[in-house]
Amino acid sequence: MQPNELLANKGMFKGVHPGMGVASIAMVLAFVIFTISNVEFANGIYSDIKSWIQATLGWYYVTVVSLVLFFAIWVAFSRFGKLRLGKDDEKPEFGFFTWFAMLFSCAIGTGILFWSIAEPIFHYQGNPFMDMANIAAGSAEAAQMAMRVTLFHWGLHGWAIYIVVGLTLAYFTYRRGLPLTVRSALYPLLGDKIYGPIGHAVDLLAIFSTLFGTATTLGLGVSQMNAGLNYLFGLEISTSVQVVLIVVISIIGTLSAISGVEKGIKLLSEWNIRISLILILFFLLAGPTVFLLGMFTTSVGDYVWNMIPMGFWSDPEPGAQWQGWWTIFYWGWWLSWGPLVGMFIARISRGRTIRQFLLTALTIPPLGGFLWIVIFGGTALHMELYGVGGIVDAVNSDMTLALYSTIEAIGVDALTWPMAALATLMIISWFVTSADSGTLVICTILSLGDKNPPQKFRMIWGLGLGGISAVLLIAGGLKALQTMAIAAALPFSVVLLLMCVALVKGFRDEAEGIEYTSHANNQKTKDEDHKTQSALS
Repeated sequence: MQPNELLANKGMFKGVHPGMGVASIAMVLAFVIFTISNVEFANGIYSDIKSWIQATLGWYYVTVVSLVLFFAIWVAFSRFGKLRLGKDDEKPEFGFFTWFAMLFSCAIGTGILFWSIAEPIFHYQGNPFMDMANIAAGSAEAAQMAMRVTLFHWGLHGWAIYIVVGLTLAYFTYRRGLPLTVRSALYPLLGDKIYGPIGHAVDLLAIFSTLFGTATTLGLGVSQMNAGLNYLFGLEISTSVQVVLIVVISIIGTLSAISGVEKGIKLLSEWNIRISLILILFFLLAGPTVFLLGMFTTSVGDYVWNMIPMGFWSDPEPGAQWQGWWTIFYWGWWLSWGPLVGMFIARISRGRTIRQFLLTALTIPPLGGFLWIVIFGGTALHMELYGVGGIVDAVNSDMTLALYSTIEAIGVDALTWPMAALATLMIISWFVTSADSGTLVICTILSLGDKNPPQKFRMIWGLGLGGISAVLLIAGGLKALQTMAIAAALPFSVVLLLMCVALVKGFRDEAEGIEYTSHANNQKTKDEDHKTQSALS
């Protein structure tokens, strides 16, 4: 059976799998109707789900994420690392800067803007690792510990999830000729059953995970965007304003998704990085430069030394909530974004060797994130330790104001408003990049791997992602968003473990000369057709 035989060739669902199209839309409508019909009841259900997962399955999330990291490192240095994600003589489709820009923008852009100052300031006031080391809150040692914990949550453990999903999908698509969709990663275990109900269920789980992982990020982004517009222009901070902002930005993101990876997403991602560099240089040069450079070196070394024991730590204290609020939320967030970012990474990583792909993706993007967190978060910590202070109070009052409060506290009056405006522009740009990436991935799954899915479905899902974010904000704000990210991660974590097993079996099958499918020629023909159409347009 060929994948395109499962797609509708006429009617509303032309170009996508009709059953999955109906099921995915029904899933979203059911969630929206349930939530808005009784917001208070729905929010209570979401809170109960989050509490149960944190109390019962925290150890499971910790174990899964650590195992995935070790698996990624093992593959990178194994004999399979020399294999290329494509033909043996194939070259990378995108240059390094473009590849990094798209990867970083899709993966962590909006989230790191939200948490780079707020999170270290929260941990600076207290966390279990400080208690175990007898470190007093508000001290220089507390600042270093706060930075260690923050880098841990944004470090190799989370990136390994994205990278393993991306590697698996890229390998089975570009080297073994299977469609670019999550079900393909299980072909060594299921064979042609991936084209039946089991495969449909796996892809629907990936869509479910992508929906709520993306909605969480968009909800965080729009809250901070609202804070920025309030700071700049006095726009009211309210849920209704944030819903309007989601609608407007979702429309822009949908238009970007319709234009495709090579145009809208690529252009926005490259500009995201350029604008980020301007803001980073402002913080670095106008802020405590020497302190930040020293903190970067110290913090990265401190993180590397402690990441393994921190990765396996599970809070033994009954009823303790810190790990659930922070680490389990982060691991759930990274896992729920796994299908989205993993498929997007696969989409842009054709032509690289497995070792090159893994080692580059496990070092450069995390270091970029560390640089951002240390410069932004370190500036705020320095102000609390040696400067004007006030950042702790701002974060405790409203964490969405952390970035703007820090820009103002730097004290370069002539640049305060321009830098705040630039930060808000970057929030908007990264918001759009997350929305259009999520839209493109969902539509690619529904079209069973077509890299150019039907535009009308890109429009439907672009607006649908915005709708989900708006409903979650109405239902309970940040808590509801965090709950759905953690809950969506649970089923996908099982799929991720199976993907690791399937990838090893796929490597061994290739070494033994076992062919999977004749889809390679079919995929090649489709790629050539798309190139021809692009050239003509």
